[in-house]
Amino acid sequence: MKQDQKYLWWQSGIIYQIYPRSFQDSNDDGVGDLRGIISRLDYLKWLGITAVWVSPIFPSPMADFGYDISDYTGIHPLFGTMDDFDRLLEEVHRRDMKLILDLVPNHTSSEHPWFLESRSSRDNPKRDWYLWHDAKEDGSEPNNWLSVFGGSAWEWDEQTQQYYYHAFLKEQPDLNWRNPEVQEAMFDAMRFWLDKGVDGFRVDVMWHMIKDKNLRDNPVNPDYKAHQATYEQLIPAFSTDQPEVHQIVAKMRDVTDAYQERVLIGEIYLPVHRLVSYYGHENNGTHLPFNFTLITMAWDARSISSHIDEYEGALPEGGWPNWVIGNHDQPRITSRIGQAQAKVAAMLLLSLRGTPTLYYGDELGMRDVPIPPDKIQDPQGLNMPDKDLSRDPARTPMQWDDSKNAGFTDGEPWLPMADNYKRINVEAQQDDAYSMLSYYRRLVQLRQQEPALCVGDYAPVITSGPLVAYIRKSAGKKFLVVLNLSHKPCTLRQEHQNFKGRIVLSTDPEREGLHVEGNISLYGDEGMLVALE
Repeated sequence: MKQDQKYLWWQSGIIYQIYPRSFQDSNDDGVGDLRGIISRLDYLKWLGITAVWVSPIFPSPMADFGYDISDYTGIHPLFGTMDDFDRLLEEVHRRDMKLILDLVPNHTSSEHPWFLESRSSRDNPKRDWYLWHDAKEDGSEPNNWLSVFGGSAWEWDEQTQQYYYHAFLKEQPDLNWRNPEVQEAMFDAMRFWLDKGVDGFRVDVMWHMIKDKNLRDNPVNPDYKAHQATYEQLIPAFSTDQPEVHQIVAKMRDVTDAYQERVLIGEIYLPVHRLVSYYGHENNGTHLPFNFTLITMAWDARSISSHIDEYEGALPEGGWPNWVIGNHDQPRITSRIGQAQAKVAAMLLLSLRGTPTLYYGDELGMRDVPIPPDKIQDPQGLNMPDKDLSRDPARTPMQWDDSKNAGFTDGEPWLPMADNYKRINVEAQQDDAYSMLSYYRRLVQLRQQEPALCVGDYAPVITSGPLVAYIRKSAGKKFLVVLNLSHKPCTLRQEHQNFKGRIVLSTDPEREGLHVEGNISLYGDEGMLVALE
């Protein structure tokens, strides 16, 4: 597809998330690294990926596997050197792809020099870089705020006799983003990578960055269920999504916009009506506030259709949509809805209007891998062992071939491999026209070849039962997308419309090439793309 000049690369492209520990190991230490990623770039190019997002690779004590950063402008030796990074950037660009880095500005590692200074005394110049507060008169925490990873979000510091706030682990103290010096220090870190030529950032927990100045208690969640994380006991009304956060996001956008065609993506788990505020006033916020609707809601046709339309209707003028079905914090799509429906989900992801983000391995149908209790690494799982909330099952090594450890490493993998890797792997699926990988590649190619699917308009189609349907159109060309979200056959009845055309892609390849007109019948677990006449 010749890209229309009015669409930028991050609007017409496809983003692929790499969890670097698990993608490819190059030195047999059992952990993926930058050279490993470089060695697999041709695969991503073959698949049709246009932008690669790499989870954190910065120096870190690894309390939360890189989301506790101790140096924002370095590379962790586990992943390689700055020379390796420079080569990765060069090789990505040489293949006409883009590189997006993970930025974690809400908190640092407790071993970051900034925090070590801040913690050293109450009158240290960096004391106000973090959120320090006195205990209540009875010695208890300043308020009732909870950590996402379990327990109180306040940690007592014996030396300076105050509490500091950490939304996640105690080894991840939150920065005070109301402090202009903190802002400038982080903006300088952003410029360091942008000057190198990085194409943008995915900003971790963007909605957490500003907290209520008055430290008001969070309200009790009346809908809390015992199986949920303890964090869900309260509604984070005052510890997240404060109005002033949008001023910070606008400043981050200013830093990004000083460079040509760079993207700012925000991780934001909020309902649609609050999510869209992160596009900012007159679109001066984040380019793509991540839309996690397809991850967080029930896999139900009526709900999903309603949410797609709600999202389309809530987007500000000029705001570009985006969609995600998996990431490193959530169970894999195949484990959530099953292998057959995962193919339907792929068609949904790659045919909706807006930028899609793929999670490594989903294109193979990789499943969550059960991790024995003694091999759990994830602090979320270790801190709440009775809740079964470890994120490790969705972070297991990529399955490349049927050799030892699926071609990921000749060492001992940092997490156990899936038992099915000899059958479910890239090498086996590349040569199989009926595989999940071949299906994904065809979806990607069709999307990128057809402006209607890539950047075209969206129009809903009224359906009943377990069907989701919509039209994508551009320059006179139209595609009908029909998805059966159930296991039973069903029919798209056309009482007030008469779509006719040819099936160009289906989850059941035998159906491709068939002409459809009038009522359209679908198998259970079928999705189809119809080129309309």
